[in-house]
Amino acid sequence: MSKEQMQGAGTSATEQGSISTAPIQRKKRNVKDFFSAKRLAVIAVFVALSYAVSFLEIPLFPAAPFLKLDFGNVFIMLVGFLLGPIEGVIVCVLKESLRMLSSGSGGVGEIANMLSTTAFILLPSVLYRFKKGFLTVALSLVGACVLGTTAALLANRFINFPLYMGENAATVFQELFWVIVAFNAIKTSSVSIFTALLYKRLSNVLKKWKV
Repeated sequence: MSKEQMQGAGTSATEQGSISTAPIQRKKRNVKDFFSAKRLAVIAVFVALSYAVSFLEIPLFPAAPFLKLDFGNVFIMLVGFLLGPIEGVIVCVLKESLRMLSSGSGGVGEIANMLSTTAFILLPSVLYRFKKGFLTVALSLVGACVLGTTAALLANRFINFPLYMGENAATVFQELFWVIVAFNAIKTSSVSIFTALLYKRLSNVLKKWKV
């Protein structure tokens, strides 16, 4: 092998080595960005806001006074849009974990809320990662309302009602079925509207902060 061929082979090996290590460097950088101080601070703020606002509860139906409207999920949905679905789920879990500290259900109700809220926020926050725009937001929020209402029905039927109603869970659930549907449709729609109104302003703020 000539000297020129040896130099060419060495250059190729070096180039191949640099190419193979590039993805690893990008991966490390992305993980570091994910756990940056700014992002963690934003997550902490939204956990606190969601937790605090969740105590401002409004009963809507006298037939089911235990169904109370609150807007804590607005901040969870906002995080899903602003930072991503993983961050949204993290805020949801942390908020409900804090609620468990003063829960009278032993954490069962909070687990049900985690499941229904996660089902509510995932579709919009995931779709928004791939395609931004008002149409995507609007359509995905409509889908989120359907998924959130369905998940809430399942959570009430198989988690909350058995806990609070005991042996009468199935009967009471059947009697209140349409009340539960109406309540969760109102709740998810209200949260979606407030999210759409607040998102753009908060997005501009976070862009200035380079979060």
